[in-house]
Amino acid sequence: MLSGCAGAAAGPSDEIDFWHLLSGPDGQIMGGMLDDYMATEGSVDVTQTVLAWGAPYYTKLAMASAGGRAPDLSIMHASRVPGYAPGGLLDPWDLDLLSEFGVTKEQFPELIWDKMTIDGTLTAIALDSHPFVLFYNTEIAEAAGLLGSDGLLVDTDTPEDFREMALQLGAHAPSGYGLSFGYLGDGSNQWRMFSTYYSQMGGTIELPVGGTMEYQEELVIETIEWILSLIDGEVGNPGHDGGTAISEFATGGSGAFYGGVWETASYKEQGLPFDVTMIPGVFGAPTAYADSHSFVLPHQDAVDEQRRRNVHAVVAHLLQHSITWAQAGHIPAYLPVVEDPSYADLVPQSHYADAVDHLVYDPQAWFTGSGSDFHTYFGNDMQNVWARRTKPLDGWNAFVARINDLLQKPSPM
Repeated sequence: MLSGCAGAAAGPSDEIDFWHLLSGPDGQIMGGMLDDYMATEGSVDVTQTVLAWGAPYYTKLAMASAGGRAPDLSIMHASRVPGYAPGGLLDPWDLDLLSEFGVTKEQFPELIWDKMTIDGTLTAIALDSHPFVLFYNTEIAEAAGLLGSDGLLVDTDTPEDFREMALQLGAHAPSGYGLSFGYLGDGSNQWRMFSTYYSQMGGTIELPVGGTMEYQEELVIETIEWILSLIDGEVGNPGHDGGTAISEFATGGSGAFYGGVWETASYKEQGLPFDVTMIPGVFGAPTAYADSHSFVLPHQDAVDEQRRRNVHAVVAHLLQHSITWAQAGHIPAYLPVVEDPSYADLVPQSHYADAVDHLVYDPQAWFTGSGSDFHTYFGNDMQNVWARRTKPLDGWNAFVARINDLLQKPSPM
């Protein structure tokens, strides 16, 4: 349901106004989960407001919170929360209420719980994690002799082995390409790829307020050169945007595809013979870029305690039934769901569940996170590097200069 920007304050306590940015399969599944909740005894009505993904959503949410017209509940990417919480736009969650409804700290991976907590306060509750992963065509992989006795893609733990595997996939793929990766015009996807391999190499990024971006230049260069080797016209197509890369893999044209777990539901609907694995840790641990859809409490000037209690109950229910959410490809953050035997029956979802131990979120700053200027600027300055029109450090240094300018500015929140 799409509605305007009216806040929840005018409604009765047994009606919850819920804003989110979930569309496509994600939106359909969330709608079904809410219907299931509202069919339970003692439930309250939940009205969804679905807004456009990215900057429009976060701008409207900030304006609603600042203007006293905030919804009762909303979803934010965990990477965006640090930019909102210090400005007083989000209220904290009540740990006692959550516990009363059966949700406790011990039921979340430590890495995710830490991301949910800002300055010691539980500011967000992750529904999931959605990492960057490697999809592969099982028929092509089998023809190339790359499936093990368990039917899964063989492990590779060095750059040389991974490249050779990709070349073998390409030799048996109609397009001739082993890997599909869409980067043109997509700063977020460019950043996901860079963040994944830079972190595998041990690279870190710090963004100190009022300072300058801190990073390891040698690892930056190595990461860029590695990514260029994967879109060299031999391993992968050097001129793909997101749509063409998805299409190439979806139609069985390529052997493998770099993408987010959210593509899982669409590929299943198309009947594609595929599986999914964590991106192999060819430079170290199999770390990968990730984010989490997280529930937050937009600030209310006058809190209706019964209404707030009902919101906690709604979120607890959604967490405890997030096996349904896993159908979209996301990894539930609520551990009892992932540890339940029924989750092991979900394929390919269970094949990359261990990614929760290797998530890499964006470096913390008011301008980072999904759909942020940080991703946009990275794409603006690095796209010509991937297209081989700009030297790696020229593109990187231009990006760093823009980030350093942002570090000198106060958060608009």
